Amino acid sequence: MSDAKPVYKAKKILVLDDENELRSMLQRYLSIQGFEVRTAENSARLNRYLQREPFDLLVLDLMMEPEDGLSVCRRLRAAKYTLPILMLTARGDPIDRVIGLETGADDYLAKPFLPQELVARIKAIFRRQALQRDEMLSGLGEVCFGPYRLDITRQTLYREDQLLTLNSAEMSLLIALATTPNRPISRENLLSRARGREYEALNRSVDVQILRLRQQLEVQPSEPRWLKTVWGMGYMLIVDSET
Repeated sequence: MSDAKPVYKAKKILVLDDENELRSMLQRYLSIQGFEVRTAENSARLNRYLQREPFDLLVLDLMMEPEDGLSVCRRLRAAKYTLPILMLTARGDPIDRVIGLETGADDYLAKPFLPQELVARIKAIFRRQALQRDEMLSGLGEVCFGPYRLDITRQTLYREDQLLTLNSAEMSLLIALATTPNRPISRENLLSRARGREYEALNRSVDVQILRLRQQLEVQPSEPRWLKTVWGMGYMLIVDSET
């Protein structure tokens, strides 16, 4: 294994709200709390941010025009964006909370609110996310593909009985693929999963890391057997128990 050590990265939060004063206040306060914050005034700006970089959480205002928060949330979930969403609203009707959660939001906070409560909700979401990820990885144990055996808990990879050396970026990417074998994962989701492991793991190009993995694992990297490209969707790890 590489000697590269885990590097703490500030969680990246994107705030979408059409109130300029509230956006500025949240950016200042969340930055003081140690988060890296971007703000957007409408869904068009949000789309541009999401196309450029991955985020760890979206703070989303419900009441906006022309596209409201429910529509944004529904659209992101339909596009397979997995980042947690904390929805804000000025409405007091409990039915809005139910609709928001059913649409795909992870939590809900009514305006007006104390900034401290928002931070507490955000941290609670991250704690739940980390717990779910750890439970999932510990439950997987080992994943085998061809002559390879990936021990997810110990973060080690063997070819038959030989221990292979992967750097932290390659190992993070391989584990992210192994969590849902035989299913395509988008580049955005791969980046999100690796960032959740708090490694300085993947640079801007997932494709470069996939190429490096193929060069180490595939007999013919140009015709991969295990690390497949699914055009228009992303990448997947092929696991065949009969191989």
